[in-house]
Amino acid sequence: MVKMRLFRMGDKKNPIYRVVVADSRKAMHGEYIDCIGHYNPSVSADATIDVEKAKEWLAKGAQPTETVKNFLVKSGAMEKPAKLSPSKTKAKKSK
Repeated sequence: MVKMRLFRMGDKKNPIYRVVVADSRKAMHGEYIDCIGHYNPSVSADATIDVEKAKEWLAKGAQPTETVKNFLVKSGAMEKPAKLSPSKTKAKKSK
């Protein structure tokens, strides 16, 4: 399975992340297929993502992680998922 995930780089206590497309069987910091953006948490809260590349990979079936999914929604490469139905979010009954 192909996943879109963060690839940590940078110095100790000063991380910089790449948003990459990688095979899920590969190591976290191993080989990746394509780099579609980057994220520097010390500069801004938003990631810089190449929307066209992201849409291509989503069309090919790449599955984003939760964090990358949030970045894709903010950048406009992906629509915000619908909320769960109320029946699935009900609290458990107390006895």
